[in-house]
Amino acid sequence: IYNSVSCRLASQIPDVCRTEDCCLGIDEAGRGPVLGPMVYGICFCPVSKKQELKDSKVADSKTLTEAERENLFEKLDEAKSYVGWALQILSPNTISTSMLQRTKYNLNALSHDTAIGLVQYALDNGVQLKEVFVDTVGPADKYEDKLSKLFPGIEVTVRPKADSLFPIVSAASICAKVARDRVVKGWNFSEDLGGVDTDYGSGYPNDPKTKAWLLKYLDPVFGYPQFVRFSWSTAQTLMDSKGVTVHWDDDDEDGEKAAQRKNNKSMLSYFSASAGSNDQNPTHQTHRFFTDRRLKSLDTL
Repeated sequence: IYNSVSCRLASQIPDVCRTEDCCLGIDEAGRGPVLGPMVYGICFCPVSKKQELKDSKVADSKTLTEAERENLFEKLDEAKSYVGWALQILSPNTISTSMLQRTKYNLNALSHDTAIGLVQYALDNGVQLKEVFVDTVGPADKYEDKLSKLFPGIEVTVRPKADSLFPIVSAASICAKVARDRVVKGWNFSEDLGGVDTDYGSGYPNDPKTKAWLLKYLDPVFGYPQFVRFSWSTAQTLMDSKGVTVHWDDDDEDGEKAAQRKNNKSMLSYFSASAGSNDQNPTHQTHRFFTDRRLKSLDTL
């Protein structure tokens, strides 16, 4: 399976989460990198189990080593009698096409909609949500107000650095980061790149290893493989400087005008023989494709 599309992964919903009041945390991993997906994660458990979750030593995933994150994710998965999780993996392709579509859809809007979709997923599956904690994207008060209006009856708390303040957000952070690390490490390239060098560093634009990888795998005509977020300025700058120059004709400039400007013949000129010209003295050599089929260019109907 290739990684060009987005997908959702989720645990089983613990029975206790359908009968007891629950808290839910939301966090993401991979917002900034130019390589790989962005992953949104939710984690939820009964409010009565908050202390048990805290005792498991969950912490902001950025403060943990990869081995520590993997170990804590396994612990969360083993606590499936009262902990549930869900992940939305947004492919680089989804992110870039969203950001570059004609109607602007920026990363904040995409993040908000993904988070909202995951909360709705939990509700649709019977989780009795009473509290939601979110690591902010954009102004915290506006985001909190937006979520509170969408989910009346649920106490919503949006804070900067929520992943270091609330254990349930730390748990969501760990789920999201572990998933992104695994996807990046096991990325299945749909393009035929031969033996791909997987030493691409952190994936962040200022990482020298990432920059070197971007230079190595830039095709001057076709750009980047779908592992790269081509809407990122880092990728766009390299494509502009190293790629083949392409001129996109304006919508109000037809093919004839564009050809004249570039001092080329337009393809349409084939059909624009002047009235009265005859086949005995053609203005151009007719291709065999037309003569074999006895096709002629008409100037009148």
